[in-house]
Amino acid sequence: MGFTSAWSVSSHPDSVIAELTPHLAPALEADRTQPAGRRRWETWRCAPLPDHRTWYRDRAHDGAIDSFLTLTRPGGHVDEVCNGITDRAFHVMEDVWEPEPEAADMFVSVHRKDYAVAALFHAIGPDRAALLPGWCGNVLLTAAEVRRTLPDVERALTFTPGERARVGDRDWLDYGARDEPVTDGPLRIWRTAAAAGRGLCAVALHVD
Repeated sequence: MGFTSAWSVSSHPDSVIAELTPHLAPALEADRTQPAGRRRWETWRCAPLPDHRTWYRDRAHDGAIDSFLTLTRPGGHVDEVCNGITDRAFHVMEDVWEPEPEAADMFVSVHRKDYAVAALFHAIGPDRAALLPGWCGNVLLTAAEVRRTLPDVERALTFTPGERARVGDRDWLDYGARDEPVTDGPLRIWRTAAAAGRGLCAVALHVD
């Protein structure tokens, strides 16, 4: 069965973040504290996966691969909220995406049969991924929290030329000529949000 997923990172005034909080914050916390998810994170942290091009030739890593993909793909409480399953008063298009039409205030990565957060996390590894706020790509921050977390996000997503080459090689997503890589877009939004005194919302979800 096919699917399409999206990961969006967008900046908003604190007034919008306050409106989103009752819908998204409980779901994000439920995903972050789920014991199975924490176990999967620890498994990946203790044993990062090899090059993705070897995954299906080397069957010894099958269990770890499945655990990592389950950890990093949408499917938890945030995904259910965004798809109207558990919160019919919330609509990701109307409440998150449509209020911020400017490209400078939003990064969106949409993929058929693939997941942006999984590709990003595999590319940067668990130590850098642990610096990113929220849980597996889902984040809700006020303007003050954006400013406070920006140094960690810069450490996670800033690379030397040699590091960028290795990270780019581990990012398996296919990009069009105008697509912004998952290693670049989130940091751009964090920086513009911090400079403008705005909050930030990131959600990973299935769109069909």
